[in-house]
Amino acid sequence: MKMTEFKHISVMLEECMTGLEIKPDGIYFDGTLGGGGHSYEILRRSTPNGKLVATDLDDYALERASQRLKEFDGRFTLVKDNFKSFKDIKENLNIDGFDGILLDLGVSSFQLDDRERGFSYMATDVRLDMRMDKSSSLSAFEVVNNYDEKELKRILSEYGEERFAGTIASNIVKTRKQKSIETTGDLIEIIERSIPKKFQQDGHPAKRTFQAIRIEVNGELDGLYQTILDMARALKVGGRIAIITFHSLEDRIVKRAFKELECDCICDKSLPVCVCGKRKEIEIITRHPITANQDELEKNSRARSAKLRIAQKI
Repeated sequence: MKMTEFKHISVMLEECMTGLEIKPDGIYFDGTLGGGGHSYEILRRSTPNGKLVATDLDDYALERASQRLKEFDGRFTLVKDNFKSFKDIKENLNIDGFDGILLDLGVSSFQLDDRERGFSYMATDVRLDMRMDKSSSLSAFEVVNNYDEKELKRILSEYGEERFAGTIASNIVKTRKQKSIETTGDLIEIIERSIPKKFQQDGHPAKRTFQAIRIEVNGELDGLYQTILDMARALKVGGRIAIITFHSLEDRIVKRAFKELECDCICDKSLPVCVCGKRKEIEIITRHPITANQDELEKNSRARSAKLRIAQKI
């Protein structure tokens, strides 16, 4: 059975390739394969000796990308796993170090556009799901219908930065006492009556809640900080790491990880010699994040919130 084709536009493609400074015979890691656009360009811009390892949790993404990358057979390895398993993947493939690492932390376009996946608040009649990995047991349905009110409020406030988290959580719990909250539409209706009309003018009122639940379902922030440290330390000298984020929570984590990696001795300045052993590991290339240019925004509105940060191993 033929799978539905979805349009996918790689965010800040040229900026990523320029930032990574692709080496002809380099070894690269794309932790968020998605539609395969970034991976394709990495392979296209390197020689037949260049190699790529890419990961994704989505079976469709892996199948689709394997077809897209077919002309580079023998030069890439696709792994169904979370990029946070980076250390194990590197060890299992017996790779000493990478010349470049790329993470595009956004949800793939074909996941958003596949209405049956329940990621989008634009489709109102589909079952709550939001799983990037369809084999995962935790879905949006379980979060909405089984988490207690205190935990729901925490998730909406922390992951969605939703100012009306308490009201939304309370109304979710009240509603599910009468009947299960089955669909995206059911959840949107609760959100809309929880947020005063005057605060519903800036974008869709369900945007922050959907983001928060999606992050919880997929554990998007869990272990991200440590993974960035591990990745940067796995670069060869001169190798680069490029990370695209789409909301402030991710961006803060990337900034904090880069800052730790760039930090030199952290000893008390009154000590005559360094005893901490901390040494600068990277040079931050982007003091301010790169954002999509106007031409890209006109073609791909999903790039509007994207921020690209780049660092180089020293």
